Amino acid sequence: MNKTEVKILLVEDDETLRFIVKDNLNQHNYEVEVAENGEIALDLFNTKKFDLVLLDVMLPKIDGFQVAKSIRNSDEHIPIIFLTARSMTEDRIAGLTLGGDDYIPKPFSMEELLLKIKVFLKRRNAQPFVNKMVSRAITIGNFEFYPDDLTLSINGNSRTLTLKESELIRYFSSNANKVLSRNEILENIWGSDDYFLGRSLDVFISRLRKYFQPDPNIKITNLHGIGFRFSVKKEH
Repeated sequence: MNKTEVKILLVEDDETLRFIVKDNLNQHNYEVEVAENGEIALDLFNTKKFDLVLLDVMLPKIDGFQVAKSIRNSDEHIPIIFLTARSMTEDRIAGLTLGGDDYIPKPFSMEELLLKIKVFLKRRNAQPFVNKMVSRAITIGNFEFYPDDLTLSINGNSRTLTLKESELIRYFSSNANKVLSRNEILENIWGSDDYFLGRSLDVFISRLRKYFQPDPNIKITNLHGIGFRFSVKKEH
């Protein structure tokens, strides 16, 4: 996918910041549609096709959390990056719990934003959404994990994963029964090990524990002060 083919939805109520971000993205050959409130954002999202969403948290009419929830309900795969001025850890974690993939705190540099966009688009494009019949499955206990399709299946029941969930499961499954430090997980999945992403990791771990609950032979153990162990016990 060339940059000129990439369409970004920018949802930001601050007119000055909206102009600056859009102008910079346009200069880097991204096509950008803007929305100043959550209502307009959802109208645009439901009528046009986008490759990535930049979403402010504090929005008029419909806040960013509700916008993210609506977007994620209709599209499990599109990357959502929150733009947040809030300093409360809980707000950032709430956004990730609702399906956001990452966040960038204000004020931010355009270089940082452009880097995040590039990373997420590259990861998304590396995931071809092909038919499960020809997609390579990874067996994890009683589960079948299809990283190319972002799905996790057990006993005929299939769950669609977000890109981050899929990347985390892939990393855990390739390092099953090993002790993994928080830092190496964050560096490999997020490319950074800052404090807030560390808290975000806990949110994703909780999600995965819930997903794997149907198979008692799969456990994600929290090793206090160290990291995690993704254990897959083989049935005899």
